[in-house]
Amino acid sequence: MIAPREHTIVISPISDLDADTALLDRVGREVDRVFGFQTEVVTLLEERDLHLDEVRMQYHSTPILEKLSALAPPKAIKVLAITKVDLFIPILTHVYGEAQLGGKACIISIHRLNEGLSSRLITETYHHRIVKEAIHELGHTFKLRHCRDQTCIMHYCHSVKDVDRKSNQLCRYCKILLDDEIKKLAGK
Repeated sequence: MIAPREHTIVISPISDLDADTALLDRVGREVDRVFGFQTEVVTLLEERDLHLDEVRMQYHSTPILEKLSALAPPKAIKVLAITKVDLFIPILTHVYGEAQLGGKACIISIHRLNEGLSSRLITETYHHRIVKEAIHELGHTFKLRHCRDQTCIMHYCHSVKDVDRKSNQLCRYCKILLDDEIKKLAGK
């Protein structure tokens, strides 16, 4: 599915992540490959704009999504924020990311994605994990739900081992759902 090129997906690094151009380029290429939209890197929030829950010493991701959605540039069809801070939602101890199902914004945290990696493996595996979680959360903004297929990128992950186990591809079923959603967004 080729997406309309008048829209972009904004990748919004939070804080010093904008300096990691190799990672942002890699995420951008994979977002374009899966969703067919060009990407643009635009910083919409800084870490100081996020509210730390002092009891949990983590950041509640849902209010961040609301801010991102409100700050999205007009041509942005979706916004993906990437942060180093540890995220949570009240019912879970932590999350790798969160998205507005069928909405505009999603966020991923790279905070826990380097778990269990030796320094020799950290860059490649770490970047694979980040890309998978970015695609997963963006999939939710296109109305994709968690998939039962353990190899599908939309499969829910309880641990980084689950992230490693799944592929970087949508299963056939999720791909059809995504193509249908992109056609609706394009008015076809």
